[in-house]
Amino acid sequence: MTDLDQRLPPPSYGARASAALRRAAPALLVYAGVRALGVAVLAVWSAAAGKSAHTLLTARWDSLWYTRVAEHGYGWEVTLPDGSVHSNLAFFPLLPWLERLVSAVSPLSYADAGLVVSWLASLCAAGGIFAIADHLYGRRVGVYAVALWAVLPVGIVQSMAYSESLFTALAAWSLYAVLTGRWVWAGVLASLAGLTRPVGAAVVAALWVTAAVHIRRERTADRRLILGVVLAPLGAAGYVLWVGHRTGDGLFGYLDVQAGWGNGFDFGYAFARFVGDKFTAFPAALAGVGLIVGVALVVWLYVIGVRQKQPLPLLVHCGIVVALALCAAGYFGSKPRLLLPAFPLLLPLAVALARVRTSRSALVLGGLAAAAAASAAYGAFWLNGSGPP
Repeated sequence: MTDLDQRLPPPSYGARASAALRRAAPALLVYAGVRALGVAVLAVWSAAAGKSAHTLLTARWDSLWYTRVAEHGYGWEVTLPDGSVHSNLAFFPLLPWLERLVSAVSPLSYADAGLVVSWLASLCAAGGIFAIADHLYGRRVGVYAVALWAVLPVGIVQSMAYSESLFTALAAWSLYAVLTGRWVWAGVLASLAGLTRPVGAAVVAALWVTAAVHIRRERTADRRLILGVVLAPLGAAGYVLWVGHRTGDGLFGYLDVQAGWGNGFDFGYAFARFVGDKFTAFPAALAGVGLIVGVALVVWLYVIGVRQKQPLPLLVHCGIVVALALCAAGYFGSKPRLLLPAFPLLLPLAVALARVRTSRSALVLGGLAAAAAASAAYGAFWLNGSGPP
């Protein structure tokens, strides 16, 4: 037998994981550096303003609601002066469950446990975004995609005890599993995403549509694909049905809970009125112009993704996330953070940056460094002001 006839055994799972981690290391280091800068600037800014950066990250807005669910369970609600009822049933359970778990096995409080979960999840989200971009376009695009996600103006939310980082991590890795044909993993992760945020439906839809196209093309479906399709909606469906049973309102129970918060899908009517009202005075009109430009940019990036023939699961997921963020009623100041899971919007920009000639790389790196500084400053300003309820 010659050397050419010998067959090396396939690498072990640990070896593959180690190789993948080494490949993603530059992207993860860039991401960690940007987020560390954001937290450092927040700490300095908050100290100068006489506030606690720790409190801003762990104990305001939604993070308080998640902590209360972790500590006391569901059933707590607040009745506002106008008679509307804010119930903690609006908040999906995976983050509070993880807060309770981490607190049970460590000396951390529920609030600090939520912060740890969010920070770890944000790294996992960065890894998932890199894996998708690397799989589709190469390592260089993957690093740029992660850097762009890190320097988003509302990137500080990725470092808060919120569920955006956890959801994005689960969504990204579920979509990566779909792209690589790992249907069971895709279904499990989609189900967990559905236990994290209502927009988990976007991940389920991405898996279902891709599976349907695959079955139609191949004229067959193996057991792993079918199992993934069955598993995907269980998380979201289970929680929504449980809320309906608890409230006694059946299938519409969760919708009634959301209505109490002023949330609902109105095809963008309320948001359009909100933008239109900005043009009744100056300088509010400048904010109206900024909102229109922002929405146009989001739509433009999605159209470019379609033209560049992004894979179907990314387009379905991203399209639903964008539609739910822009066309739902509710607190309009939260819309930028609701777009954080729409990371495929960044892929056209990452591809463009990766094509820049080496001689101009310094300009690109300088621009990203400036964006990181601006994101850190804006995040500190935002959290010390109106913030992201």
